Amino acid sequence: MILRIDHVGFATEEPEAAAAAMSALGLGREHRGTAEAYGVTCDFWAPGGERDSTAIELVSPTRPDSAVSGRVADGGGGLYHLAVEVDDLVAELARLRKEGFHPMDREPCAGARPGMRVAFVYAKRPVGLIVELVQYDS
Repeated sequence: MILRIDHVGFATEEPEAAAAAMSALGLGREHRGTAEAYGVTCDFWAPGGERDSTAIELVSPTRPDSAVSGRVADGGGGLYHLAVEVDDLVAELARLRKEGFHPMDREPCAGARPGMRVAFVYAKRPVGLIVELVQYDS
């Protein structure tokens, strides 16, 4: 079951410039991490830097073949994905496949936050939306 919107991800090659924009909006960096499987660094920004708030994630490539390299090369960055927290990552992945979402990951991977596991799916039609399913260790 989907529990809540965890974060909205934006791809950028300029995380420090984007950080200035996040600060100007009154958001605080609550976590910085790396998702090695995807070749990205992730900065999570939230009101007051609070962990339990819906966050903005700035996703930056750490290598030429990263998950966001094509996105930042084509358009310079921008909206990348919507992340939802789920109570059972494997079950939600299977359910969304049945609903027509295309899996981008063969199996869940470690995310950029401690205790975070993720898997991405894609809804090509009608909106071209990448959705990140997120589950945290209890």
